[in-house]
Amino acid sequence: MADSQIATVRALLASLPRPEGLAARRARLVALTSQYAIPADVRLQAVDAGGVRAEWTTTPVAHTQRAMLFLHGGAYIAGGIESHRHLVAQAGRVARVRTLALDYRLAPEHPFPAALDDALAGYHYLLSQGYAPGELVLAGESAGGGLALATLVALRDAGTPLPGCVWLSSPWTDLAMSGESMLSKADVDPLIQKPYLLEAAAAYLHGAEPRTPLASPLFADLRGLPPLLIQVGTAETLLDDSIRLARAAALADVRVELQTWPEMIHAWTLYYPQLDDGARALDAMGAFVQHTLDAAAQRAS
Repeated sequence: MADSQIATVRALLASLPRPEGLAARRARLVALTSQYAIPADVRLQAVDAGGVRAEWTTTPVAHTQRAMLFLHGGAYIAGGIESHRHLVAQAGRVARVRTLALDYRLAPEHPFPAALDDALAGYHYLLSQGYAPGELVLAGESAGGGLALATLVALRDAGTPLPGCVWLSSPWTDLAMSGESMLSKADVDPLIQKPYLLEAAAAYLHGAEPRTPLASPLFADLRGLPPLLIQVGTAETLLDDSIRLARAAALADVRVELQTWPEMIHAWTLYYPQLDDGARALDAMGAFVQHTLDAAAQRAS
């Protein structure tokens, strides 16, 4: 990847600095991704997923019996279907699955555990539509990555059949912000800094303990979870959230693949149309999903 590509993305972020005020911050995230068009062969369908606003995305290569539940980023206070639509469409294309993007409730209007409750509702909706658990993928980016992991833990504890595999992109798994990279990577991360995350975490937690496992799943018991793919950039303050998660998963006997992408910034896959390593990371995810689900199907036959 040419250095000019990531420099262009960094310039884009610098041209739209994070404003004050929640409404403006939410609008900024949509503005950062609104330049990316949805391909003409992508079919979108709004749906009520167990009481949660959601959107189906289907490409011509989607396996009709496989689906991905995608949980967006935005620090639990921003983001939604509109901000991540292009990413969801491409994720479904490379993984060859239908994708269901969930517009889970945001803080501070709806603090923890509202987002978790919505994610669980979305997963149960997929089961109600006839999808076999082993043909499902649970995915999330940034806060959505932490939420996806927390959803897994909650599903396991409830005895609900788990999805076939999980994709976590730049996941925020530690709302206590105790990772060493929170400080050591502060000078290279153009997007996520500790003061902002402390503010967002306080809005989401609403007084709950930051290390609560279903809010900060880095501290959860991870035993019995399905195969995990974790992708993280080396220029992220959240780098240690992924590194420590991979270690915890391995110690819990979970199959885990950690991919660290040099020079990549937080949530770099959002910019895949102009960033080769964003596209490559998505392709790697697609290969992981197809291989994992295909292998499981062969073992079951």
